[in-house]
Amino acid sequence: MTIKRSRDNNGQIRKKRGDTEQGTLEKEYGNKIPPSRSDKQLKNILKDNGADSLSELLKKRE
Repeated sequence: MTIKRSRDNNGQIRKKRGDTEQGTLEKEYGNKIPPSRSDKQLKNILKDNGADSLSELLKKRE
């Protein structure tokens, strides 16, 4: 499954906002995100899993 992230005007991939909720991430990334409450925010998911970014978290889960 290829995940397509949106890009900024300069071509860099946009960072996900820290307040993005688990339920939204599950819709986009499926089971690549660690299970949690659907209202848990990305910034807390990253902190709990020792990751600095969504990309790093996804690589850890592969």
